[in-house]
Amino acid sequence: MTSQSSTRLATALTRQLGIKYPIIGGPMYPCSNPELVAAVSEAGGIGIVQPISLTYVYGYDFREGLRYIRSLTDKPIGMNALIEQSSSRYRQRMEMWIDIALEEGVSLFVTSLGKPDWVVDKAHARGALVYHDATETKWAQKGIDCGVDGLIAVNNRAGGHAGAIDTRTLFSDLSQFNKPVVCAGGIGSEAEFIEALALGYAGVQLGTRFIASTECKASDAYKQAILDAEENDIVLSERITGVPVSIINTPYVDAQGIKLGRLGQRLLRGQRTKHLMRTLLAIRSLWTLKKTALDIAGSKDYWQAGKSVSGINNIEPVAAIIDRFVASRQ
Repeated sequence: MTSQSSTRLATALTRQLGIKYPIIGGPMYPCSNPELVAAVSEAGGIGIVQPISLTYVYGYDFREGLRYIRSLTDKPIGMNALIEQSSSRYRQRMEMWIDIALEEGVSLFVTSLGKPDWVVDKAHARGALVYHDATETKWAQKGIDCGVDGLIAVNNRAGGHAGAIDTRTLFSDLSQFNKPVVCAGGIGSEAEFIEALALGYAGVQLGTRFIASTECKASDAYKQAILDAEENDIVLSERITGVPVSIINTPYVDAQGIKLGRLGQRLLRGQRTKHLMRTLLAIRSLWTLKKTALDIAGSKDYWQAGKSVSGINNIEPVAAIIDRFVASRQ
């Protein structure tokens, strides 16, 4: 792409992060393999490391995994920090990962599910930036109060933990904070990319679109399911983490159901039991999602995806996807 197209796509996001195009490769468990993260950055966007994917799924020591990504690209990369209130051991591990990431030159942290004040303090002390996931105004306000530099607006078409608000309304709600707002959810085609920028978003975050890429190590069965699915094939399941997660409705999902049993629901509502229940669900889901996403046979079709599947029709290299999106703005 020419420098002219880079200028045309310059936004608050590209200026803040020093990247060419306003495209973020969303952090995905278990699909964010290092080659995929690096490919997004190398193509002019910014890839976001999902640390549990890097270490548990793909078996890297965290620092060595970052250095491997660095061997594939010298462009900016980011890291996802899930900071929901949890055990002190998990908090210590996340702090360690963030410290290592800063030492290795990670320039952006995307925080999720908690109060990001301590992440902001660490990042800003080393010249890095923090964007915070927000599905509605109250979560955005928490991030703003902690000093975040931008917001990831997770709408009702997103994969993973989707929001409940549509793309247009969510931008209207979050633009009051006068920070760059990134559209996360429903961006699978060039038309959706153009529409998001036209609404005023500073950029987009792509997840499902990048699963259907040659660099992603998800199984061919998973990728084909994304190509075959339509928007109405995406359902919300609470059986993975206790919070609704967007997945493809398949025969396996249909047989398992998408609701927790009465006991599980009661434990999630209990003040003393909800954290334990979510921890147990998370442990189970780490194994299940890893196994099903990488299973060549596709014997258990339990696959996360967002409603952007409706605009995804082929598997291609990350650079080709980004180039096509960028060309659509010319």
